[in-house]
Amino acid sequence: MKRTHMLSMIVGCAALLLVHCAAWADEVHRFEVKVTNLTSGQVFTPIVVASHKEGVRLFELSAPASVPLEILAEGGETAPLKMMLMSNPDVLDVTDSGAPLPPGQSVTLHVQTRGAFDHVSVASMLVPTNDGFFAVNGVAGPEGNATVNVYSPAYDAGTEANDELCSHIPGPPTVCTGEGFNASRVGAEGFVHIHRGIHGVGNLVAAVRDWRNPVARITIRRVK
Repeated sequence: MKRTHMLSMIVGCAALLLVHCAAWADEVHRFEVKVTNLTSGQVFTPIVVASHKEGVRLFELSAPASVPLEILAEGGETAPLKMMLMSNPDVLDVTDSGAPLPPGQSVTLHVQTRGAFDHVSVASMLVPTNDGFFAVNGVAGPEGNATVNVYSPAYDAGTEANDELCSHIPGPPTVCTGEGFNASRVGAEGFVHIHRGIHGVGNLVAAVRDWRNPVARITIRRVK
C-alpha cells in the first residue's frame, strides 16, 4: 500500500515537472538584436528584424528574390517584407529600426521569442547601391546567457542592373535622390548572390562607396 502511494506521488511529481517545463519552454522572452554598420561609405536603411521558427528564410542564394525583398533591396521600404513575414504562422514577432544607420554606428532592437520561435532574421538595404542589402537568414538564437555574433556580407538581390546611377538609387539624400523600387528586372542578374561592390561605372566613386565584406555585425542575446 505504501509502495503504491509512493509510486503515485512520484508519477504526480513527474507530471507536475513536465507541466512546469512545458510552461517554461513556452514563456515569452525577448531577443536583443544589435546591428553595427561596419562600412565607411554605406548607410543602412531601416532594419527589419523577425523572430520565427526554424526553416523560415528571407531568400536563397542563386534563386530569384521575392518581390518584398526586391522592394527592400531597391528602395529600402520595409512594409512589404514585414507584411510577408507577419502573414506567416511560423513567425512570432517583426519590427524595424525606423531610421537609417550611418557608417560606424549601431542600433539595438528587440523581438519576442518563445518555444520553437527561436530563430532570427534581419535585413536592410545598403545605400547608395542599386539593389544591395545585408541579411541574417534564419540563424538560431542563443540559449540562456549566451550571445551569438553573426557577420553579414553584402548581397545583391539580382533585381536591378548595377549601373550605379543616382537616377536609380534612392539615397542617402546627400548623395542620391533617384527612384527606389522599379518592377522591371531588365538587365539584372535574376538571382540573389554576393554583391560585387561599387566599381565607379556611374555616379558613385568607388574609393568612397566601395567596401570589403563583411558589412554588418549582428549580436543577438536573450533577455527577459
